[in-house]
Parts: sequence; structure tokens; C-alpha cells
Amino acid sequence: MKQFFAFLVAGTASLALCPALARAQSFAVPDSASIAAVVNGQVITAQDVADRARLLAVTIGMNPAPQLVQRLAPQVTSQLIDQTLQLQEINRRNVVVQTSDVTAAVSHIEQGNNMPAGALRTRLEAAGIPFSTLVAQLRTELGWQDVLHQALGPGLQPTLGDMNAEKAALKAELGSTQYHVAEIFIPVTDPADDAPAQAFATTVITQLRAGAPFAIVAAQFSQADTALQGGDLGFVQLSQLDPAVAAIVTMMPVGAISNPVRVPGGYDIVQLLASHMIGNQTQTILSLRQAFAPYPSPITNGELGPAQIPVIKTIEQAAQSVHSCGDMTALNARYGSLHPADPGPVNLATVTPASFQNLLANLPPGQVSKPLVEQDGVSIVMVCSSQQQAQSLPSDDDVGQIIIQRRVDLESQQLLDDLRHRSIITQN
Repeated sequence: MKQFFAFLVAGTASLALCPALARAQSFAVPDSASIAAVVNGQVITAQDVADRARLLAVTIGMNPAPQLVQRLAPQVTSQLIDQTLQLQEINRRNVVVQTSDVTAAVSHIEQGNNMPAGALRTRLEAAGIPFSTLVAQLRTELGWQDVLHQALGPGLQPTLGDMNAEKAALKAELGSTQYHVAEIFIPVTDPADDAPAQAFATTVITQLRAGAPFAIVAAQFSQADTALQGGDLGFVQLSQLDPAVAAIVTMMPVGAISNPVRVPGGYDIVQLLASHMIGNQTQTILSLRQAFAPYPSPITNGELGPAQIPVIKTIEQAAQSVHSCGDMTALNARYGSLHPADPGPVNLATVTPASFQNLLANLPPGQVSKPLVEQDGVSIVMVCSSQQQAQSLPSDDDVGQIIIQRRVDLESQQLLDDLRHRSIITQN
């Protein structure tokens, strides 16, 4: 499976480009040369904040007008402070992020948005967003993952006891209900501010119920850590929610938006996006075959060139004579079987990016896919069969990844908290 999805880069989020990007224009931001923050002597300018705010805006489907950039500025400044701390730690540990890794991450984003190679740079720059803004973010994310793996060392890998305990916990959850929840948090730092905060929350709810997208409103107004992800908490159990929120969620129909809920520190507005009972779903298991053709040299600068285009055209022509999974296996062998023709059973729900999952979901058995352009080669895929199976516990590999990701997330939070406490940070 790792080889089958070799073109996916772990730890990087796909950029949800949308029509707003095509409409976006470059806007001048006042005082762009002023200082927004200083982190251990390293300056974050207002221009840095404005560039990142515009990048954030287009990822969530908003036109990055000056007023929006200004509203996003406090949250984006906080994000840039954390990423500056991360970058300083990356440099302190002499972690080097290879350009090829950044290129692969850009390719991942383009594939996740059905974009040809090189289109991401063109579209961002057309929107007035320097491509270097995205590259800097990706480089920091990739380097930070290396830092976390260094910090955890041998303790990153789960033991047999860890695996058995995780499996037991997952088995105990079978039959319980999970809720997919999004939130908008409005803080109350002074009792005198309670009434205005509640009134503001009511105004926000009025906008939401009039049709304003929850994710966009959350990005603008929520003060929770989830704001820049559109307020999305993912699927959670009731025990993971504040008791007052949990009591409301159990009574909400899917799609409903709550009234303001008083929680410690302020007010929560929540939307129930979905719910499901663990172990009570079916899953689609695919049998696939793939053929992979390598390029003489990999894609550089995100652009296809004379080293790649002929290979893509050749495999397109060869695909016309592929009519069965046996033919696909034979074609893969002609290219040296650099990737296995049979990646093993594939759970459709776990396939990423979403565009590739959608491609497989709609690809009729026995039909060859369109070429899947990767950094070092091009693939075509065929679905041999599709079966519906009752959902079961994750595989050992997946259980191990659950444990590893939890440890990485915890280490990230703890290390970042420590860096904040040991740093000199000023904001304007």
C-alpha cells in the first residue's frame, strides 16, 4: 500500500482551491512593511501576515479582500508565531528539508485538487499570493515532522502491549456513537463581557441560519484552535465534548446549528455534521491492479517537460490495449514492476486525496483510469472487483499508525508549549 500511494505526502494538508481563487486579485494591505510580531529576535511583518491570510482565504473559498485579511490577521499572526518557533527548532536541530520533498508536497496538493503539474504556482500568483508563501509553510510542516520523530526516538514505535491495549480500546467502542461536530468559540475573559459575547453569538447564529457557510464563519470569528480548519472537530465521542455541548449534540438533527452554549471561558456554537455507530457501517473493499512507468528524470519545479511528456503519452497509448487486470499486470511488468501490480485489498474510505477516492469510486470494473501523474513517474489503475463488507477493527498497520499519530500530536503540543515558555515573543 505504501508503494501504491507513494505520491501522497504524509502530514501535508490538501489545498481546497475553489472558484474564489479564480476571482481573487492582489490587494494592497496598509502598512505592509510594519512589524506584526518578533519571535526571539526574528521579525514577522504585516506583509507576511497578509500573504498567509490571503492563502488561507482562498483555501476555504473566500475572496481575499482587505477587510477579510484584516479580520483573519490575529489568528494568522498566532499561527505564524508558532511556525516561526517551529522553524527555529528545525534549524537548531540541523534538520534539512529536501527540495524534492517540498516538490512532492506541492504535487500532492495539485493531485488532490485535480490540477495539472505547475498549475498551483500559476493560480496562487494570479491571486496575488507569492508561491514562496506556500513553499515556506510546507517546508516548515515537513521539517517539524522530522523534529518530532527525532524527539520521540525509539519511543515512537508502539510495543506489542501498546497494540493490544489499543485494539481492546477500539473493540470496546464498537456499538457506541460518534458525532462529527464543528464549533465556533466566542471567548468571555471578563464577566462584564458576558452579555455582549452572548449577543454577538446570537448574531453569528442568525448569519449561519440564513445560509452563511459554517466553515467560513468559523475561520473569521471563532477563537478556538480549530478556527483555521473551519471549526471542524472531526468525529468525536460525547466524552470528548464539554458536558453542556454533549447534551445539546445528542438532541440535534444532522445539519442543525445550536443556540449559544455556555462553556468554561465563553460561548460555543456547534453544528452537527454527521453521526454514526461504530462497527455498524459497511465498507467498500476494492481489488486493484496498477501499472507504473518511470520518467528518465523526475518532475522539477512542478512542471512537466520533455523527460515526462513522452512517457505519459506512451502509457496512454498502451492503456488502449489493456482490457483486464491480467493485461494490467503484464503492462506493469513491461515497465519493470517498480511498483507492485497488485497493492492488496484497498478500503475505499481510507483512500486519499479525495479526488483519487472519487476516481476509484466511479471507475467501472475493467476500465483503465486516466493517467495519474506523479513526481517520478505516471500510473494507470484498474478496479478488478468491488465488495461490500461489514466494518471491522483496523488492520495492525492502521492501529500502529493511530498510536504513532497520537504520540506525534502530543509531542508536537508539548514541545511547542515548551518553546513558547522559553521564548521572547512580542506582538504589535
